[in-house]
Amino acid sequence: MNDAASGGLTFASLGSGSKGNATLVSDGETHLLVDCGFGLKETERRLARLGLHPRQLDAVLVTHEHGDHIRGVGPLARRHKVPVYLTPGTWLSGRLGELPHRHWITPQARFAIKGLSIDPITVPHDAREPVQFCIAGGRRRLGLLTDLGHPSAHVVEAFAGCDGLVLECNHDRRMLAEGPYPASLKRRVGGDWGHLANVQAAWLLQRLGLDRLQRIVCSHLSEHNNRPELALEALVPLLDGDDSRLRIAAQDDGLAWQTLG
Repeated sequence: MNDAASGGLTFASLGSGSKGNATLVSDGETHLLVDCGFGLKETERRLARLGLHPRQLDAVLVTHEHGDHIRGVGPLARRHKVPVYLTPGTWLSGRLGELPHRHWITPQARFAIKGLSIDPITVPHDAREPVQFCIAGGRRRLGLLTDLGHPSAHVVEAFAGCDGLVLECNHDRRMLAEGPYPASLKRRVGGDWGHLANVQAAWLLQRLGLDRLQRIVCSHLSEHNNRPELALEALVPLLDGDDSRLRIAAQDDGLAWQTLG
């Protein structure tokens, strides 16, 4: 595992997309898994690839109850006794099964897990009580924004001042319009409570400011309605053509450990 430097954070993706999402965040002492959309054996395999055993996890943080974010949460929590943090609304969806060590999250109410400070932020998404997270350790702050329908003023305010950002770039609007989805699903994905288009991600990034950002990770790319080069094409102009700070969190390969030093 890639340990965080003093005062820093590291993060990695087990995989990101419609077939499963999970992100690791660590300060070298505390290890958090944000969402777990893969089955238990696949989660164990992907954690091992990143140098961690499930019993090293201090907690799983859940953003919302959609299957690509919670498929493995219950099995992981039950098998390896990992505490789970989630909103009451997410729990009341009834989709997680028994959770032996359950902790409530109150949106907009900061809490801590060992050395990491966590801000759960309400976001516009078609779930019961969805949140996304800003996680701080030492002098560094990481924003995780993987599912939201539009970049609301509340989101812009809450995620300003991050050193790293995992940002949803779900679809290219033209690909979505011309793609295979039925009309109802196209409206849901492209609507204000669905998922961010590449151009919306670029708009949000511009509002958040780029000076402090060391790493920007394009996440939750649609298999049918986006391509990595289109997501990068939308963001690179904001960086004066320099893509060295940009990464893609892929569905199959995830993303190796990234350091915010």
